[in-house]
Amino acid sequence: MESTIESLNAAYQDFISAATTVLELRHSSGGEDTPATATALEVFKQRWELFRVACDQAEELVESVRQRIGSECLVDEATGAGAGGASGPGSQGIPPISAVRLEQMSKAVRWLVIELQHGSGGAAGGVAGGGVGHGGGAHPHGPGPTGFDARFTEDGAQ
Repeated sequence: MESTIESLNAAYQDFISAATTVLELRHSSGGEDTPATATALEVFKQRWELFRVACDQAEELVESVRQRIGSECLVDEATGAGAGGASGPGSQGIPPISAVRLEQMSKAVRWLVIELQHGSGGAAGGVAGGGVGHGGGAHPHGPGPTGFDARFTEDGAQ
């Protein structure tokens, strides 16, 4: 995270420096276009693009952390690990599930979303025809990044 922040800060400083150079050259030339101002403007455009890329990378990092925190909160809530959660004594919610199974299901859903976004319809048919909760335990592409295993079949029995 620190490297992303340092990269963003460096890109910002370079961008501001390039903007300052353009303004100073414009002022010293009396507002006339000179080869030096044209070059400074090109550098300014490059620094602007680099700054935008650094901002996009920082935004991706923030989104990733936000999703991770959200997943951890979801796991805490589902497993009853959260303080003052709905799974406390006397509550009549759904019974808690194991964090491992919840994470596996979450990964399976993410993997299916990715496949669907890439236009692969085979994965959706595999789940609907006997996937999660129907004893179908196999992912069409092997274990892959989902960590998909036979423990999902326990959900159908509960």
